[in-house]
Formats: sequence, structure tokens, C-alpha cells
Amino acid sequence: MPDLKAAPAGYVLGHAHVPACLIPVIAGPAEVEGLVALDIALEGGRIARLAPAGMLGDAGPRLDLKGRLVLPGLVDIHTHLDKGFIWKRAPNPDGTFDGAMNAVAADRAAHWSEDDIRRRFDFALRCAHAHGTVAIRTHLDSDGPRAAAAWRVFSEMRESWRGRIDLQAVGLIAIDGVLDDGRFAQLLNLVREHGGRLGSYTYVTPSLTVGLARLFDAAERFGLGLDLHVDERDRHGRGLATLARMAVDRRFEGPILAGHCCAMAVKDAHEIGHTLDLVAQAGIAVVSLPMCNLYLQDRHPGRTPRWRGVTLLHEMKARGVPVMVASDNARDPFYAYGDLDLVEVYREAARIAHLDHPHGDGPALIARTPAVHMGLEAGMLAPGGRADLSIFPARSLNEWLSRPQPDRTILRGGRAIDTTPPDYAELDDLMEPPA
Repeated sequence: MPDLKAAPAGYVLGHAHVPACLIPVIAGPAEVEGLVALDIALEGGRIARLAPAGMLGDAGPRLDLKGRLVLPGLVDIHTHLDKGFIWKRAPNPDGTFDGAMNAVAADRAAHWSEDDIRRRFDFALRCAHAHGTVAIRTHLDSDGPRAAAAWRVFSEMRESWRGRIDLQAVGLIAIDGVLDDGRFAQLLNLVREHGGRLGSYTYVTPSLTVGLARLFDAAERFGLGLDLHVDERDRHGRGLATLARMAVDRRFEGPILAGHCCAMAVKDAHEIGHTLDLVAQAGIAVVSLPMCNLYLQDRHPGRTPRWRGVTLLHEMKARGVPVMVASDNARDPFYAYGDLDLVEVYREAARIAHLDHPHGDGPALIARTPAVHMGLEAGMLAPGGRADLSIFPARSLNEWLSRPQPDRTILRGGRAIDTTPPDYAELDDLMEPPA
């Protein structure tokens, strides 16, 4: 690829391959993987025109991509940037969910100063930016004395990263904690002060129904969206059905995103059908976090895992439920790996959840669909939109999914950025503080 860091104000990316699901209607047939061959004219940092390949020969200097894959800016709708990149000082002792909960709680109490959160948060954003992400929603632990610091850092980062990564936040608290007046008041105050969403992580508990009702009450009163962790760790969980039935009964009109929903994979056909019909009726969207859940679920010493942490994306999509995949955690006790790279997330999700044969509109799961749910004009290649694009050496989705794609070119406003991720050594002093 030629160096586009000093690209002219107007030029054409010729003969690009673009997923048809990520563009407006374009004349001409899609290829076997759902790709279309396009010329993309860029002008003044925006997409000026799209046309079938070879049709924009007179629209300015031309760079022939020779069929390389082009995607719009990517959208990561479920992350945890407040706890990211603490693995070196807070490893998960056994790889289990309980091990993760305990390790994070201890690390939070010992280390989560405002400066500590700020540096790790910014590190995570620089990783995502280098990989081509233009929008992120992060959950923030919002229970206890460190909660306000995390929200202050989020507010700072939202401003300092404006124009590079759009940021949204969700206040996260256990569903049992919602019933504690003081803890719930803190959550609600932080969410309203910073323009966030109400969230909770649900599990099998007698408090589930009354806790969800209290969240709905607050969301309706203050016009807030809901973004919940649902049925992540317990095969017997029925939180998704409870959530959907309540949304239908209350005729709730705000946006609801349900994350994880892993228990659906082990339900019988009758319960699956009943629950997913309710989810569709309620207008709930679902995001799967396959890499994190693969890491945590069904861990037992000396035993190969059976339950593999993915929800029923195909069955949901068939009912018109918006479905997505996202990064979730990165190098913390809930997921030891990851780098906020949505290409990696989609590549693994495609293999885990069979998002192929056909590929269909699979790439929308990390672009158009989460952008629509977040209310953003991102995740699409459309005339008038910002020229925030990723160009890959791959010429097909098969080639794209077969290699890690470290040599992608990322355009922001039509110009290439440095795609070198930050060095882990930057955080060494936080991971090994002086005695």
C-alpha cells in the first residue's frame, strides 16, 4: 500500500471489495461472499461518492486497491475499560468466574486511583484506535467508593478522544445491589450526571424480578436506556425471559441491550422458542462476547470444557433480533488476552458461532448494527460519511479471516494513521509499583 499519511484532499480508492451489508444500495451484483466491487471517492475527509468499480476514473487521483477489502470504522458495543490491562498485577488464579470476581475486587481496592484508571483507559483506547475502532461503549463498575473516579475518567476521555473514538458508558452494579437504596442512588446519580445507561449483571437470585422492575422504573422515569449482563455464568438462568416479559408487559420504549445470554445455548427447544419470541417482541438487542465466555466458562481442573459460551445468534437473527459481537474484557482477570481489536473478535466469532457459509451480513455485527443501537452515524460506507476506513491486504472474507491482518491501513478523515499499538511497558510502573 502507498503511504496515505499525506493523502491529497480528494482521491479515489479504486476497485475495493466492500461487504454489501455495509453500504447503501449499489447497482451491480454482489459476489459469492456478499462483497461488491466499488470505487470510493474521498473528498475533504469524507466519502463523496460510491460507484461500481472502474466508474470513477475522472474523480481525482486514483489508488487501485486491486480488490483489497475495505471496511468502515468499527464499533465495539460492550467493553470494560475501567478494569482493562491489569493482568500482570492481578492474574486470575484458576481462570474461573469466581476467580475473576475476587481478583478484580482486590485490585480495585488496592490500586484503582483516578490516575491508574486514566492511564489504563487511555492505553485501551489507543489499542482500539490503532485497530480501526471509531466507537466504544464501556461498562463502569459503579458500586463502592471508586465508582465516581471511574466516571470522572470516562468523562475526561470522552472529551479528549472526541472526533477519534465516540464513547458511551453503562453503570454496572449487581442486581441484588439495585435493591439497596444507597447503592442504587449512587448508580443512578452517576449515570444521569454523565449521560450514561443503566446496567446490572443478573444471575440466579430471588431478587431478579424486583431488581429488574426497579431498573425499569428508573429508566422510564428518567428516559434512560438499559444495558444488562444476562445469564452469563449459570446454565439455569432465565434472566433473558424475565427481562423480555417485563419489557413487553410494561410496553417499555427505551433501548435495551442484553449481553452474553449464554444459558440459551443449553435450553430445550420449547424454552428457546418461547424466550426468543419474547425477545423479538420486546425489541431487545443482543451482544455476544464469545472470547471472554470461552475463557471463563465450564472450567474444571483436568477436564475439557463442554459449554462454550456463545448464545443463539442465528436463531435470534432469524426472528429479527439485532445481534452483535464485541470485545468485552482485555487482559484482566475476566479475559487474560485480547487487545480491543474487533477484527480478531469477529474472526474468532465467525469460527465459534459459524458466521459463514454464507457470510451474509456477518460483518455488520461489528459495524452497522452496534452503531445503529448506539445512535451513531458510523459503521457504514455512505456518501457524506467520514472517511474512516480500514483497508486490508485480503481480497476476500476468506483471506481476511485466515490471517490476523496486522498490516491493515487505517484511514481517519481519509488519511492514514499510525497503527502501532502502545507498548505494554508503558504500564509497567502501575503493574509493579515501588515498595
